[in-house]
Amino acid sequence: MAEINNDKPLKPEESAKESRCACPRKVASGPRGKLTCHNWLEDIPGGYTDCDMVEVQFKNTRKGYYKNSNNLQLEIGDWVAVESSPGHDIGQVTLTGSLVRLQMLKARIKPDAETRRVFRLAKPADIEKFEEARAREHDTMIRARKIAEDLNLKMKIGDVEYQGDGNKAIFYYIADERVDFRQLIKVLAETFRVRIEMKQIGARQEAGRIGGIGPCGRTLCCATWMTSFVSVATSAARFQDLSLNPQKLAGQCAKLKCCLNFEVDAYVESVKKLPPREIRLETTDHTYFHFKTDIFKGEITYSTDKNIAANLVTIDAKRAFEVIAMNKNGEKPLKLEREGAPNVEKTKEFGDIIGQDSLTRFDKKKRRKGQRNNNNDAQRNNGDQQPRNNRQQGRQQRKPNNVNQQQHRPPRQPKSDNNA
Repeated sequence: MAEINNDKPLKPEESAKESRCACPRKVASGPRGKLTCHNWLEDIPGGYTDCDMVEVQFKNTRKGYYKNSNNLQLEIGDWVAVESSPGHDIGQVTLTGSLVRLQMLKARIKPDAETRRVFRLAKPADIEKFEEARAREHDTMIRARKIAEDLNLKMKIGDVEYQGDGNKAIFYYIADERVDFRQLIKVLAETFRVRIEMKQIGARQEAGRIGGIGPCGRTLCCATWMTSFVSVATSAARFQDLSLNPQKLAGQCAKLKCCLNFEVDAYVESVKKLPPREIRLETTDHTYFHFKTDIFKGEITYSTDKNIAANLVTIDAKRAFEVIAMNKNGEKPLKLEREGAPNVEKTKEFGDIIGQDSLTRFDKKKRRKGQRNNNNDAQRNNGDQQPRNNRQQGRQQRKPNNVNQQQHRPPRQPKSDNNA
């Protein structure tokens, strides 16, 4: 049984060779990481016969849905030739069976919409021509950018995609304003000798086509599973108590990150269970103002000063509502904390196991071997000279005593003649 590795997608020519085998059941893999949908109906009998539509993926995030009118035994990972205008296009099957209709509903494709057909499995000649067309895409994009610049058009050509038979090229461009590219189409058609199709995309769609790694360390959502882009507002960041820093909130498309909308509904529901921030809490001693909120723990920190942190007190939401109710009734508690609540000392959430909590542990300068030897020699010399100096000081102290004794000694009297 021929098995295709999931981690290494095969090239078109290799996949075309491996996709056909004489075994009754085949394990195949489609493109991974590009809006892949897992077929969880694969092992259910009848999962493939209930629907004659198949999902085919082309370059980057472009997908299409085609009718298998010839009843071909298609499986995920097969390269097929599909109907296009004009000619045919080459793509890879990414989904079959009943899940295709659900994907069509998700893509907002109407049931009565015109559907195109799957012609055949891609032949080696089709794959070879397809590879030749793909090899020209980068050079075509660079030359097209130069032509648009010469025509003084305020637009950016972000990507070029050739059709499988090489008869048509799709130019994806970005423009802030409306652009009249009729002259550009004429020049491009004369230069590249193909049929030209222009498609305007947004900055988010361009990031999805190019791909990349986000600040979370994973592949961009727009390049893996997102198909519709909802507008993101700064209010989503405010609800989540995020810093309104454009550099941190913006993605690779220079727009607000799409993931800001993922959890904003949970934050909005959690904030409803907390007291409003503008309400003041009155006690017999102080008036407390809102300072910060921990939405996950459901705790609010209050300060006695409206502008700075002073006499901070942290209470839970239930206690805050109790104090608000007492203030409405004209009562003021003695203190903001709940009476009889034990004073729990704050403990570190993460224990220092290996002693790496010091921020200056790498700031110590390393001494060179020469300096270390010189310092050791100097210390030894100082140690040897110290007793010598002590001896010299002792001698110097004794010398003045002897001199004084000699100075105070009475002078010798000369001998008289009588005694002589």
